Amino acid sequence: MYNNIKSQLNALKNNKAFELSVVAVIIISALEIGAKTFPLSSGAISVTHVLDIFITLFFLFELSVRFIADEDKRSFFKKGWNVFDTLVVVISLIPINDSEMALLARLVRVFRVLRMVSVVPELRVLINSLIKALPQLGYVILLMFIIFYIYAAIGSFVFKDINPKLWGDIAISMLTLFRIMTFEDWTDIQYETMEVYPMSWVFYLTFIFFTAFAFLNMVIGIVVNVMEEERSKLRKAKEDAKNIPTIEDLHSEIQQLKALIVQQQSSKEITDKESAL
Repeated sequence: MYNNIKSQLNALKNNKAFELSVVAVIIISALEIGAKTFPLSSGAISVTHVLDIFITLFFLFELSVRFIADEDKRSFFKKGWNVFDTLVVVISLIPINDSEMALLARLVRVFRVLRMVSVVPELRVLINSLIKALPQLGYVILLMFIIFYIYAAIGSFVFKDINPKLWGDIAISMLTLFRIMTFEDWTDIQYETMEVYPMSWVFYLTFIFFTAFAFLNMVIGIVVNVMEEERSKLRKAKEDAKNIPTIEDLHSEIQQLKALIVQQQSSKEITDKESAL
């Protein structure tokens, strides 16, 4: 009985229509959260309240389906996305009217939009790639901070008298350099210092080369490399999942073996009779 229900729920979980319905409900949840930020009539508030209950119950049902259909339930909550989905669903069940937890419940309902990541495998690959790339990115960020610090110190010493608002100390200078790296009106800053130091363009161009070009491309390269590894793992997992026999396949093979054994026994009995004659 349980195995039958489990196989049916597993088929439902892998059904494309069910997956699309989950995505649709997540989108409706996002629209409903956005609608609550506008002034609403009493009728619209009632509709959003009913819709919120439906969304919460649907997410509870979808999480239950995934848990029951999972082959290894002990490892279900070892996966980060499953823990995140469970927390979002459980906290969404908290009544938000006249409660000290009302603000927390409302904020958690906002994070229901992030469930799109746990539902869509491609989005999970992106997020997992970013997380796994962080250790490698740490060294690039550290090197970038060193470059920022050196150029900020130079800019503060040289350009402080020209514009104290932009180069007054090393902290303000680093903020100015971040503005230059993002190309936010950086030419205005450059032309201002070039009026006093005509060769100061070397300072800006070298800084932009190191940060906006070299380090940014290094960050992109690391993320793309990790993303390709994650996609390879996902493809391998899908191939392995296809090779795993289902309960129906095992049942069919057992029936075939039984039929083969019965056939062999019948052939043996006929052979024994013929030998006796």
